[in-house]
Amino acid sequence: MSVAQLIGRGLLAGSIVVAASELAKKSAVFGALVVSLPLTSILAMTALYHDTRDASQVADFAESILWLVVPSLALFIVLPIMIRRGWGFEVSLVAGVIATIAAYALGVWSAQIVGGLD
Repeated sequence: MSVAQLIGRGLLAGSIVVAASELAKKSAVFGALVVSLPLTSILAMTALYHDTRDASQVADFAESILWLVVPSLALFIVLPIMIRRGWGFEVSLVAGVIATIAAYALGVWSAQIVGGLD
């Protein structure tokens, strides 16, 4: 992959983040909609297929993403609960990230043991 392709992918990903944060200033729901779309997954799967031409590898990747979507929700559960109970943003974010890491560990284990993924 060329440096120009890497820079292009980075600019696209950064543009999505900027668009979501700017939309969230006007409407939390529409900002969340942009972020909740599986744009990153679609872009990554497209890049993986473009680079490898291996649809089976893309299918394995998509299934692995599925196993890890649920653990990623830990952040979105812990963060707002803690903030609404009076905790500061920074502490709530760190707690959410720690909960997410723990949930990811469980998710990876589940994908490997239950789902048979590597």
